[in-house]
Amino acid sequence: MGKKEKNGSSFRKKLLVVGIVFIFLVLLIASFFGKRGWVEVYHAQKEKKALLEEIASLEHKKNKLLREIEELEKNPKAVEKKAREKLWLMNPDEKVIIIE
Repeated sequence: MGKKEKNGSSFRKKLLVVGIVFIFLVLLIASFFGKRGWVEVYHAQKEKKALLEEIASLEHKKNKLLREIEELEKNPKAVEKKAREKLWLMNPDEKVIIIE
């Protein structure tokens, strides 16, 4: 009877170890690939970095446009320059030469 108890107890210990290892593996896989896992966190951080770079680029563009607006409000020559560039406006005594 002592040997059967020893084999039964050994089997339970092995089953317990296998169960614990299985649970550990499930938790490990879930931490990598599950919702809010490491893989998803990595992708979110990468996306955050790209968005921050885009924000910085847009801020730079905004500041440039604000400076341009300020220049157009203060300097009549800047208005004339923009009108010539964008609208192809010219003075009556001028001739425009277009090179194709």
